[in-house]
Amino acid sequence: MKYNIFILSVFLAVFTSCQFFKPASPGEAIARVNESYLYQKDLQGVIPEGISQDDSLVMVSNYINKWALQILLQTGAERNLPDKKQEEFNKLVAQYKNDLYTKAYIEALVRQNIDETVSESESQEVYEQNKESFKLNEDLLKFRYIKIPKNALNLNEVTKRFKTFNLEDRRYLDSVAVQFNAYSLNDSVWIRFSQAIEKIPVVNINNKNELLKKSNFVQLKDSLNLYLMQINDVLAPNDYAPLEYVQPTVNQIVINKRKLELIKQLENDIIKDANRNKQFEVFN
Repeated sequence: MKYNIFILSVFLAVFTSCQFFKPASPGEAIARVNESYLYQKDLQGVIPEGISQDDSLVMVSNYINKWALQILLQTGAERNLPDKKQEEFNKLVAQYKNDLYTKAYIEALVRQNIDETVSESESQEVYEQNKESFKLNEDLLKFRYIKIPKNALNLNEVTKRFKTFNLEDRRYLDSVAVQFNAYSLNDSVWIRFSQAIEKIPVVNINNKNELLKKSNFVQLKDSLNLYLMQINDVLAPNDYAPLEYVQPTVNQIVINKRKLELIKQLENDIIKDANRNKQFEVFN
């Protein structure tokens, strides 16, 4: 089988400053398949930066061959496939194009008109309606912790302040935090138990239950560090996740519902406007 293909035999052998072609006019083609042409501008972005000249030549050659093969295959299909099958494909292509355009247009209209502010009452209502979907599959806890060298001079003071943890204690701990190897004093946020034990490498199967006791102070140590932990609250698997923990999901449910309602309204308005402006008619 002969392929009526002309490919520029040499990719203009002189390369300067990682440029693969000499300056050429915009209309200069580098490859042809029948009446289809490939131009230098079509290769923009094909070659990543930093690769060798040899590798770049291989990539360009592969790209050109792939481009040519696609055109030849399409030409062969158009010549050999039954008309009925080609008509079916053309309808699919037209429908796909129509879907792309309408989807993009509707999404743009939605972005311009959607209100993404979710009130507390809305989120609470959606949370209650979908509560069974928010059952936990792992433990959650609220806790604070400090990882501090065991030889720290103010270790007793840090431990004492960590336990009482009033406003003055918090300020003190913040002021000496530079000596901590790791810490988190924000104990008002729910986190997964798996996240907690990542922060506390000394937690193991023998002592992990200590981290799952509400209002519990835990002190563990390894060869270098002391770990101070205060567990404020715990939720177990199959408990309902608190609203604050699933708030992003709840908000998205509210916004998605609004989007569906807005899309329906936009579609109705478009039809009404077209009828009113005599752009759309249904003949009896």
